[in-house]
Amino acid sequence: MATLDQCRAALDRLAQNLSSAGGGVRGAAALDRSLSCRITDLDVTFVGRLADGTLRDVTSVAGPPPYKAEIRLAMAGDDLVALVDGQLNFARAWGSGRVKLEAGLRDLMRLRTLL
Repeated sequence: MATLDQCRAALDRLAQNLSSAGGGVRGAAALDRSLSCRITDLDVTFVGRLADGTLRDVTSVAGPPPYKAEIRLAMAGDDLVALVDGQLNFARAWGSGRVKLEAGLRDLMRLRTLL
């Protein structure tokens, strides 16, 4: 089971990957939306903002998210680490229910480039 520190490090790597991406990926990440990532097995939620192609102001809170973010993810810590490391395919994980993603239809269409 991934630790809180490993999950935070994975989100930091994701933020770095987004900020250094180019082309269509950077364009898809250029949304300005609130974001939450619930780590189900640790009972913690990371909240922050996806803006200008990067994750900003990411903090962790115990339990469920304190507010309904515009883009909401939920998964086990091991799945977060595997996704960021490229060991888990997002589409397959989402299709099988290992990863949950909730967002508006327009956001989902733009985010598909990232997935």
